[in-house]
Amino acid sequence: MSKINNKNSTVKRVLLQIRPYLPTIILLLALAVVSVLCSLYIPVLVGDAIDAIIGKEQVNFAIILPKLFTCAVLIGCAALAQWLMNVCGNKVTYNTIRDMREAAFKKIHRLPFSYLDAHETGDIVSRIIADVDQFADGLLMGFSQLFTGVVTIIGTIGFMLSVNVWTTLVVVLVTPLSILVARFIAKKTFAMFRLQSETRGRQTAFINEMITNQKVVRAYGHEDENMEKFDTINEELRRHTLKATFFSSITNPATRFVNSVVYAAVALIGAFLAVTGQGFTIGMLSCFLSYANQYTKPFNEISGVITELQNALACADRLLEFLDSEEMPADPELLPEHSETAKGQVTFDNVCFSYTKDRPLIRNFSLDVLAGCRVAIVGPTGCGKTTMINLLMRFYDPDSGSIGVDGTNTQTIPRRALRRNFGMVLQETWLKTGTVLDNIRMGRPDASEEDVIAAAKAAHAHSFIEQLPNGYYTQIGEDGGSLSAGQKQLLCISRIMLTLPPMLILDEATSSIDTRTELRIQRAFAKLMRGRTSFVVAHRLSTIKESDVILVMRDGNIVEQGDHESLLAKNGFYAELYRSQFTDEEQPVG
Repeated sequence: MSKINNKNSTVKRVLLQIRPYLPTIILLLALAVVSVLCSLYIPVLVGDAIDAIIGKEQVNFAIILPKLFTCAVLIGCAALAQWLMNVCGNKVTYNTIRDMREAAFKKIHRLPFSYLDAHETGDIVSRIIADVDQFADGLLMGFSQLFTGVVTIIGTIGFMLSVNVWTTLVVVLVTPLSILVARFIAKKTFAMFRLQSETRGRQTAFINEMITNQKVVRAYGHEDENMEKFDTINEELRRHTLKATFFSSITNPATRFVNSVVYAAVALIGAFLAVTGQGFTIGMLSCFLSYANQYTKPFNEISGVITELQNALACADRLLEFLDSEEMPADPELLPEHSETAKGQVTFDNVCFSYTKDRPLIRNFSLDVLAGCRVAIVGPTGCGKTTMINLLMRFYDPDSGSIGVDGTNTQTIPRRALRRNFGMVLQETWLKTGTVLDNIRMGRPDASEEDVIAAAKAAHAHSFIEQLPNGYYTQIGEDGGSLSAGQKQLLCISRIMLTLPPMLILDEATSSIDTRTELRIQRAFAKLMRGRTSFVVAHRLSTIKESDVILVMRDGNIVEQGDHESLLAKNGFYAELYRSQFTDEEQPVG
């Protein structure tokens, strides 16, 4: 699609976004007409008042005073209409922006994880925040100046024709040159503003990454390298912004030059007609000069609006591109035979999966897990352990084959219903901004405070929570704020203890916890896992010796399967991994 077609498509999409507010837009147009008509009638009254001043001591106040009073009333009406226009414009603009941001936030929940993994978080944030703000500025300027400008141009032509046809033709024929100039420049600026928005998104993503990983940056002394990279992006943003601003700044001086030529031409022609006595009075000349100025002024404003709209459309284009991204397949409706609470039998049948088509990861993977069975998954880094969890939770769907829970293909179960049956604790913890109580309650928002405390005690988190400034009502910041990694993980484990789901997924769930607390947690988990199907991903093989089944993975396949003693007796890959953690002959796995 060409850039012009892409821009036209964006304009159509923007018009669809504001269509729900059509009544307000119609009211805005009506107010614009009222404001313009009031403003345009004032020069006629002023011209009549000027003609009533014949000479020294020859002033007809009987004509002038009513004219001036009427002018004052019209000025008040125009000001009121303009204020109401701004109210309507703000309402349409910020309601539209609210709708677009809401649609974008909903879109995040419908996007597949493959999209989120492939796109920088900062760029997505930039599209939803910075680009929408830029779009709002352009849209607001369009409502406040574009509508009024168009109505002013049309109204002024009508009033000028009523005064003098030939002088009106001079104005009408010369002024459109400013529109041609503005249109030429607008074509140049759209692509530049698009590059500016994209580069700003990359910069936001980089800043977000550096803030999030500042400890790693300082630990490895990468401040200078990151500064160089930031300077490169910053310079690129400066260059694109400067080009876009340079071309857009040409518009106003160019149109002002054309408009000044129009004003001078009207002044010369009007003065000539007045001097030669062709029925063109000084009051009419004053009126016409005022109209010429009012007629050309909207062209300056419209040219500025057109330039600003290029930036707004470029930003809207990026947001709409995000909204058009392919979503996850829609969830099926929950059928009567689907139980909200699973028994826990899990089946992998010939599952194949890869994150990228050219690099196969899991091939022809099959597994039957009985309800209540404790399954440990071990293997080298990158062998597919966490991928199995992603497939089981339907964060990703298999390329072929199927995964079943209690004999039902998981792709026929709504994701929310499926995930409600799993309790998951990952190595990477996630906590939201809010109180400790709110964070533990995420899985059961209706849980009582007593239930939360009981869950925290079971997870051995109660003692450190009690030491916080406000206990369970202590506010914690993004991603846990100042809590230690171990404390954050204990809060995540407390969530599981509160929900007590029929199936558990523990991906290095105790990796950040001290040995003494880990032993207690392991005992709590052992009690929790009784009668529940459990998948435990572990690097420390000493923690999974009691598992019913140990799956040893390598390159996306199960190469060995059995309990701890039988796998050691085979003296195969598992035995090699196990011994490597207790000798110095081989590097520890993971």
